Amino acid sequence: MKKLLAALSGIMLLSCLTSCASASGAQGGQEANNPMSIVMMVGFYVVILAAMYFLFIRPNSKKKKEEEQMRESLEIGDEIITIGGITGRVVNIKEDGAFIMETGPDRTKILFQQWALSSIVTEKNLNEIKADKKENKKKEKVEEK
Repeated sequence: MKKLLAALSGIMLLSCLTSCASASGAQGGQEANNPMSIVMMVGFYVVILAAMYFLFIRPNSKKKKEEEQMRESLEIGDEIITIGGITGRVVNIKEDGAFIMETGPDRTKILFQQWALSSIVTEKNLNEIKADKKENKKKEKVEEK
């Protein structure tokens, strides 16, 4: 994402310089000396960069931070789902960033890395989700009135 942002900012800078040079050549240099046109052009590009930051970069970094918190809060006994879709219960957490999960009726134990954790599905999380849904319904009823 940083490479994309750098490439777009370089293209915008090149576009700005090109348009300034063409304006000075086409109008005899009178328009290029106008500081307001340059300020408006730079302001336009700043607004575009800020919009790109708030639309692309910030939500992505926020999501990564939430995923990291979820992986750090993993506890023994949690019901989890891996990124491969395997569901089971955590039976051991190792210090090297791995955990052992048992799955299926025969209690097969499998070793996974923490980055393979997709979501934690425990009773406390389900209760929090239900409480959030109830609060949202109450807010919707109040907004309807």
